[in-house]
Amino acid sequence: MSEGMNNTVVLITQEGMGSGPPDLQLRLLSVYLKLLLDNGLRPGAICFYTNGVKLLIEGSSVLDSLKSLESNGVRLIACKTCLDYFSIGDKIQVGVIGGMGDIQAAMAMAAKVITL
Repeated sequence: MSEGMNNTVVLITQEGMGSGPPDLQLRLLSVYLKLLLDNGLRPGAICFYTNGVKLLIEGSSVLDSLKSLESNGVRLIACKTCLDYFSIGDKIQVGVIGGMGDIQAAMAMAAKVITL
């Protein structure tokens, strides 16, 4: 794992990156995740909440990248409240289901927090 980002937590709060059209947002996030893998810049954790949890379920176009990140030591934390709100907890394919306390703890222990 790259020393440059292992004390970093990335927050993903939507089904993409930025505020453009949804397909562009998802494309940007896909490129971002692939570059993390290609460049060895792996954060210590990626936390998913609000619409971001939808990226962890079956059918997500970034699922393979997320599985690769997880297998390379990145903790993926999904907000249980959000999964319950969208009734998709049974569809999660990667990561662990945690509460807001788990997300808060990951953020508190991080040297840097990046929100996408």
